[in-house]
Amino acid sequence: MISLRRFARVSALITVGSALLLGSTTVAAAAPAPLAPAVSVASVGSICTSDLPDEAHETLDLIASDGPFPYPQDGTVFSNREGVLPSRPSGYYHEYTVETPGSDTRGARRIVTGERAQEDYYTADHYESFDLVDFTC
Repeated sequence: MISLRRFARVSALITVGSALLLGSTTVAAAAPAPLAPAVSVASVGSICTSDLPDEAHETLDLIASDGPFPYPQDGTVFSNREGVLPSRPSGYYHEYTVETPGSDTRGARRIVTGERAQEDYYTADHYESFDLVDFTC
């Protein structure tokens, strides 16, 4: 089943592609579907390391020491299907669970790491938005 967000992106690409093929100069007038706005890298903010929940610090410590991790999914490739993080080759990002007190499941919180040093992103809403962790504050 195709998501509304993905459908909106595909529809916009088809509209732009069709306009280019037909020689139209009104491509800029095409608007995305109002129910499914495209997500962009602008959705990535920043968060001071001191503002992270304690459980995120525990996860970052586990990542720094290569585990052991509490969930088998920890350390797996994060494919960035939502397109919120900067586009990178497959295998660039990896995800780790940030425990959610009182949750019977893994919860929604994660740390997603990139290959660069201190390229750690925190999400509290299961990949809808990310904050780059700022280790200087």
